[in-house]
Amino acid sequence: MPQAFIIMQIGNPQLDAVYYEVMVPALKACDLDPKRVDKHNEGRLLKSEIVDFIESSDIIVADLTNERPNCYLEVGYAMGIDKFRNLILTAREDHHPDSPNYRRDGPKIRFDLSGYDILFWDPNDLLTFRSEMESRIRRRQAILAPKVVAPSTPWDQEWISENYEIAIEGLKQSGKTGFMEVRFAVADSSLNVPQSKLLEAAEQAQIHTFGWPLGIVLPADEDRPRPKTDGIVAEVAVGARGRYDYWMLRRNGDFYLLKSLFEDERQPNQIFFNTRIVRITEALLYCGRLYTRLGLPSEALISIGVRHGGLKGRTLGAVGNRDLRPIQLTITENEVYTEVVTTLEGIERDLVDLVESLTQSLFMLFDFFQLGKGVLEDIVNRFVEGKVT
Repeated sequence: MPQAFIIMQIGNPQLDAVYYEVMVPALKACDLDPKRVDKHNEGRLLKSEIVDFIESSDIIVADLTNERPNCYLEVGYAMGIDKFRNLILTAREDHHPDSPNYRRDGPKIRFDLSGYDILFWDPNDLLTFRSEMESRIRRRQAILAPKVVAPSTPWDQEWISENYEIAIEGLKQSGKTGFMEVRFAVADSSLNVPQSKLLEAAEQAQIHTFGWPLGIVLPADEDRPRPKTDGIVAEVAVGARGRYDYWMLRRNGDFYLLKSLFEDERQPNQIFFNTRIVRITEALLYCGRLYTRLGLPSEALISIGVRHGGLKGRTLGAVGNRDLRPIQLTITENEVYTEVVTTLEGIERDLVDLVESLTQSLFMLFDFFQLGKGVLEDIVNRFVEGKVT
């Protein structure tokens, strides 16, 4: 099990409570083995054991409460060996200058670390601190996790091109030009799923939070999925608004989808940043549900590609209560494509970071627009909870 090292004042009852009630359970919840030098030393020289703990730990939690010199020294050593990204800093809330409990003559964060991101905690609300600590650890693990790279391109470009030509013609017939394209492929796939099982998996993988799911399966004869030699395919054109969906799922697990943009039903000259976040979140969750139902091993590498087209001249906006006005950001490019490589486990663990990776290239083309991580995370989490904003 990966190891975590806890740096903090030892022998303080309040901090011991933080150790037992917050740090140990939060680290264990993140599959880390927590170590503190007074609890896990092996009788060797204390300084050498601390150095070993710092050098061998994946996560280092350092609590700066009460300005202990040894804690600052150990933090400095961790930074000196380039383990800053492994380091999570915490302190009691009265060390923060904005706290009503802060005293000029009381304990504080020393100036050499005062500019760093520090997680402050309230001794009367350790439950919240534990939740925040666990979230901080998981985000740091996602950053530190080695990037998963497929050994070679998994895409069957000829197959993708064939489906694109069919879908883009159907999109034109619907009167639309804007689209979202989603593709999945499994590296070295050993899947060989019969069409009946593909249909069953596709039905169960749908996510109805948005109302009109990706990979929609309809019962009407003209819209229902059809069997093909190598998989199943569905093409759906609905209503006067020209909503269009095309998707195909192969027996080897390859998936292709092209659909009209939701924005074209509301504001054809816009791209809604929160809708794009929601749709990409849905695509990732759909991918996870689909491959789980197809029996894909959790460690198998999955390539996920997302392309948006028909963008040129659109402005960036939002639907609901997240409007950007009076900001006017316009895109001059017509298409943007991004892909990531992950696993079934990675989709669950790194969902927010994957959504960020798949949206930032699109948003950047709107005059360098960058969305705050907190806003993006809120939209993703609300969708996961069954809410759309």
